[in-house]
Amino acid sequence: MAEALISDEAFIKGCAAVGAGLAVGLAGIGAGAGESGIGAAAVGAIAEDRGFLGLGLLFTVIPETIVIFGLVISFILMFAY
Repeated sequence: MAEALISDEAFIKGCAAVGAGLAVGLAGIGAGAGESGIGAAAVGAIAEDRGFLGLGLLFTVIPETIVIFGLVISFILMFAY
C-alpha cells in the first residue's frame, strides 16, 4: 500500500487555513464593492450640505462590518482545529 504524503490532521489544518483566507479575502472584496458606490454618494451629499457628514460616515462604515464578520469566521476556523 502507498503511504500517505500528509496526515489527516495536517490536511484539516491546511483546509482551515485556506478557508480562513477565503473568508477574509472575499469579505474584503465584497465590502469594497459595496463601499465604492456608497462613498461616492456620501462625498457628493457632503459637498452639497455639510450636515450629511455624520450620516455619510455612518453609511460608509456599515459595509466594513462584513469584513469584521469574515475576520471572526477566520479566527473560529483557525483556532477550532
